[in-house]
Amino acid sequence: MNRPLANPMNVEVLPTKRVRILGLDKRALEDMAWCAVSMDLAKLFWLDGYFLCLESYEKAFEQELDTGIFSVSQVCYAKAPSYVRLYDVGRGIQIPVVNVSGMRLFEAVARAIRGNEA
Repeated sequence: MNRPLANPMNVEVLPTKRVRILGLDKRALEDMAWCAVSMDLAKLFWLDGYFLCLESYEKAFEQELDTGIFSVSQVCYAKAPSYVRLYDVGRGIQIPVVNVSGMRLFEAVARAIRGNEA
């Protein structure tokens, strides 16, 4: 039985307005992937010819709610011309790779990377 909700929910979309990257480093893909696995990060990201590894702390989300600034403590990147779902780190270890093309936050990070390489 479909009936309307008594109190419909209001949904408010508040996109991130500012991203602060505290560390930005180009790495060899093999080193970056091993670092991600050894730091217990669950995944890498792929966008526009780059693998990305982002590290942020729980407090970053609270800070974003308070100040509107999302702080990323470290971004490492490596050139990767094509997307793969799993990257083979070696010794039978694979790390998932998420294609984040079209996501605004990651697009902004990619612009910062390209600006850093210029």
